[in-house]
Amino acid sequence: MTSWQAAASATMIGSMPHRDRSRVIDFVLDQLPEIPAWPQLSVYPAEQMMAQYLEGFPGVRTVEGRTFVDTASPEFESELYSFYEEYLEVEAGTADLRESRFRFGPETGRSFYAFLEAIQRRGVQPKALKGQVVGPFTLLSSLKDPLDRALLYDDRFKDIAAKHLAMKARWQAGRLGAPDRQVILFIDEPALAGFGSSAFISVTADLVLELLKEVVDAIHDSGALAGIHICANTDWLLAFRSGVDIINLDAYNYLDKFALYSGAFGEYIEAGGTVAWGMVPTLDRDAADREDAGRLADRWTESVTGLVSAQVTPGRILSQSLFTPSCGCSGLPEELAERVLKTTRELSILMKSRI
Repeated sequence: MTSWQAAASATMIGSMPHRDRSRVIDFVLDQLPEIPAWPQLSVYPAEQMMAQYLEGFPGVRTVEGRTFVDTASPEFESELYSFYEEYLEVEAGTADLRESRFRFGPETGRSFYAFLEAIQRRGVQPKALKGQVVGPFTLLSSLKDPLDRALLYDDRFKDIAAKHLAMKARWQAGRLGAPDRQVILFIDEPALAGFGSSAFISVTADLVLELLKEVVDAIHDSGALAGIHICANTDWLLAFRSGVDIINLDAYNYLDKFALYSGAFGEYIEAGGTVAWGMVPTLDRDAADREDAGRLADRWTESVTGLVSAQVTPGRILSQSLFTPSCGCSGLPEELAERVLKTTRELSILMKSRI
């Protein structure tokens, strides 16, 4: 674990509903000055969570609105060979990661590049910059072959997906990094909410951890902090065992479930881990419009009581905490999404005063 201190700072998950890139980026930089994140504008198809990270993945096709991996195509084997060839060249240092298939292209990376330009133009010096990459379990359970079977059940793609996303993470960390600036990359794993259900009855914890490890290791090798975002309840032992520096949960709805893992939580905090509490609701529009920082601060303070121990005091928990929206904001109207970020910042300021 790292000695980096979160100190109750605020950041965001990623997605926003806006079309105006310049406006939303300026808004993010104003509202989250300590740890701004580049916004995924999912109103643009190329920036939707899955599409944004499939660029360069072998065999991907989109036919009549359906995206899948065409393993039956005569070209598939050559695409697979090309993928591994480039991966090995980048690993060996004989090819430039910055110009490889693993970078964002002009459409998938339009908001990302605009964010970097805004950082440079404004001359800001944030505590950290946050990025995000789709998780390997979510990609493999969502992306399918021509027969509509999830790639999770094709052994070839477990290795491909992990290596593909590890390189995507390395590339992104390199672009976000600077000599005096920490980079944080969240691995977005919404599909882990289904882990242990009948849909994934044959999937083991060891497989999930193996998939995550390659991406987490790549992030750490890049000098960045690795986080995991799971926006519903799950087997939280997976997160604690994954090697990430930051665990992000929807604490507005699931903090009581998370608190059942008090033993693992205590060990995680004592080892230097950080928890990013998604206290500002985004999935319930009425709640997003109703809640304010004061109520959310009181709710968090009351809810974490069961996680406190002699070694893990409320002050220590707060010093190793971030505060975020409960999930992405892309499903909200622009005005309400902006209110969520304002409330997140206000909550952070209030919680900093309690450390």
